[in-house]
Amino acid sequence: MARRHDPAQPRFTPKPEQQALMPDVSGNAINGLGEPAPRRPKPIYWHDPSTLPHGRLQQWFFTQTPDDPRIHAARAERQQIVDTPLAPRAADASALSAQQWTDGVKTAALEHGADLVGIARMRDDWVFEGHRVAERWVIVIGVGHAFDAMRTAPDVPAAVEVIRQYGRGNRAANGVASWIRARGHEARPHGGPMAGPAVLIPAALACGFGELGKHGSIINRTLGSSFRLAAVFTDVPLLPDAPDAFGADDFCTRCRVCADACPPAAIGDHKQLVRGEVRWYVDFDRCLPYFNEHMGCGICVAVCPWSLPGVAANLVTKLARRG
Repeated sequence: MARRHDPAQPRFTPKPEQQALMPDVSGNAINGLGEPAPRRPKPIYWHDPSTLPHGRLQQWFFTQTPDDPRIHAARAERQQIVDTPLAPRAADASALSAQQWTDGVKTAALEHGADLVGIARMRDDWVFEGHRVAERWVIVIGVGHAFDAMRTAPDVPAAVEVIRQYGRGNRAANGVASWIRARGHEARPHGGPMAGPAVLIPAALACGFGELGKHGSIINRTLGSSFRLAAVFTDVPLLPDAPDAFGADDFCTRCRVCADACPPAAIGDHKQLVRGEVRWYVDFDRCLPYFNEHMGCGICVAVCPWSLPGVAANLVTKLARRG
């Protein structure tokens, strides 16, 4: 089980062979830490490694995965989902109202395994430099983790659970895209772990999934921090959802659980300026080496008080009473 870091123990130090692969440029600089002007994000990880300064590290990550049948099985299942063809696009396009399309895609998402679904109008500043999203809308999907698996982070059961939920996110996104295509319109799904054409956290915040936490993940009023994202890009007429604020941001200013538990000390106590916005930010240069050597980590998500089963809803109620 993930535990509070013992301050008497030395902090994590990357393996020499990983340190030798570090690029000259800081990942924090690529992410825009300290930049006062807004700009589009730059690809940094989970894109084509040949195009990335940290590409050799991305490739090295896979050499550190244990030869464990549980991981192999989870990856094979996820790949089977990713490779499943979408429904063919019908020749006759349905003429539904925005409300009908909105109700339809949300029902389809839930029927295909989503725990959360929301809609946002697509924005250019969510799209990675060098990529393009021509569609007007993004349908964001959330799939929750099993707590008992994630609490073992960074051990194998947690890694398997992350792989499984990426697969479930892909399944839900494919199901929504197929539902739209079966009604004669184009839809493009995207699910992890690859980053795709756009960052999904800002879109998920815009469509009401919750608030950004100190650990860099979204805190949702029911799932807490423990969920993964997928998306569908489309042009069918839809109705956007609204952001949801319930006090998680203020809670994070007083909470140190994730920061204390982070072995590489990548989580700070204060918001920082990133591409023209003051927000919570996790130090990429500290986080990545530990992430690479521990199958993706997930400690901060596992220890977050909001992730404990049944706790998030109670915290929302308590914060509302205080407000």
